[in-house]
Amino acid sequence: MPKQKTHKGTKKRFRLSASGKVKHRPAGTSHLARSKDQKRIRKLRGTSTLSEGMVKRITKALNGYSS
Repeated sequence: MPKQKTHKGTKKRFRLSASGKVKHRPAGTSHLARSKDQKRIRKLRGTSTLSEGMVKRITKALNGYSS
């Protein structure tokens, strides 16, 4: 039987915490920062947790891979 593979794009963008939450980097942090105000850039710093609706889909795509 074929095995379920880890989705490589998901693996690069998301991490699972010990409690099962999904951590990710917010969108809009890579480039074009001069057009965003400083308050917005400050709020996008660091990582945030994913909303509950997407957690099941992401954990299935990660297939147990968490780092």
